[in-house]
Amino acid sequence: MTGRYDETEGRGPEEPVVVRDRRRIDPLTGEVRPAAPAAETQDGPKHAAPAEEPAVPTEPAPATHAGPGLGDSIVDDSVTVTSGLEKELAERTADLQRLQAEYANYRKRVDRDREQVVTGAKASVVNDLLPLLDDLERAEQHGDLTGAFKAVGEKLVGSLQRSGLEPFGAEGEAFDPSVHEAVQHSTSPDVAGPTVTTVMRRGYRFGERVLRAALVGVTDHEPGAAPAAAPAPEAQEAPVDPPVGGELPLEGELFDENNR
Repeated sequence: MTGRYDETEGRGPEEPVVVRDRRRIDPLTGEVRPAAPAAETQDGPKHAAPAEEPAVPTEPAPATHAGPGLGDSIVDDSVTVTSGLEKELAERTADLQRLQAEYANYRKRVDRDREQVVTGAKASVVNDLLPLLDDLERAEQHGDLTGAFKAVGEKLVGSLQRSGLEPFGAEGEAFDPSVHEAVQHSTSPDVAGPTVTTVMRRGYRFGERVLRAALVGVTDHEPGAAPAAAPAPEAQEAPVDPPVGGELPLEGELFDENNR
């Protein structure tokens, strides 16, 4: 019996076909492949090696430190911005202070003007009442201001004086041409300088404003005449001596004693 000879008999299992890619540049990544070991290139492995995974490109790590030029420029920019902000803040502060000072001056000026307007209005009303005060003063000098009219007059004068009215012009005052109007002039050795000796109409001022000057008569010192000397005091009488040793005083002395 003729047997068929099988060439596969007596052989071991067939080895798988291994294809080795020996290209130096990876076609997928474009990177250079590392060199294969010498033993593997000569003999090759008994079993097929697993396929190499393509290398994943990694992103470059961010720079942790800036270069000297870039850091200096950033610092200079920050210093410039800070100085600019400080300068602007100082300018705004100066503007605010100037506006505050102007507003304070404006308030003071408004208050002063308002006070002057109020004072002027009061002075105008009081000035219209001065003839009435003159009539009350003349009636009082003649004794006609009595009873209820006197009480009303005193209340009116008191109210006006509390509001700021002040009379001036009295006998014995030194003559002041800014508040006195002289209508008479005389000389006398009894005065040392211009003196008000007669008041014909009383003057009035309201606050610092003179409403009306006083009409007065002025007496000036007479040149070349000395002031009158004061009268000499009367001579004191000598005391009477008391009697000595029980003697009686004489008749003349007794008469003088009784007169005292």
